[in-house]
Amino acid sequence: MQISRSQFDDVIAHAQAEAPNECCGFMKLGDGRVDEVFRAENIRHSPYGYDFGFKDLMRANELDDEGHGVAIYHSHPRSPAEPSQTDINLAHYPHWLYVIVSLAGEPEMRAWRIGDGRIEEEPVEIGS
Repeated sequence: MQISRSQFDDVIAHAQAEAPNECCGFMKLGDGRVDEVFRAENIRHSPYGYDFGFKDLMRANELDDEGHGVAIYHSHPRSPAEPSQTDINLAHYPHWLYVIVSLAGEPEMRAWRIGDGRIEEEPVEIGS
């Protein structure tokens, strides 16, 4: 996944603004590149998990229906940017990318494919 520096900074700022709770949002992808970032509301308002509201989840599904790639992102305020068991359980769209931002130390962003019992990391390239 390729993301611009400004988009990366926006996602990190979102995570920092919502801390100590997890933030969540989604990205419109084209050819493995982030075209647009959409902040969503974590309706759980929790440091231990996230849930999209109906409206935000429908917007992400509409992007998928229109043929765009979709990446879901959320933050881990105090843990690594690796999928937790809860994250794996919530990964209902195996063709979507799951992006996790960690604020434990220097902010970090990692991307994952989760589906069919497999978890595979995808590279994240931060551009200019």
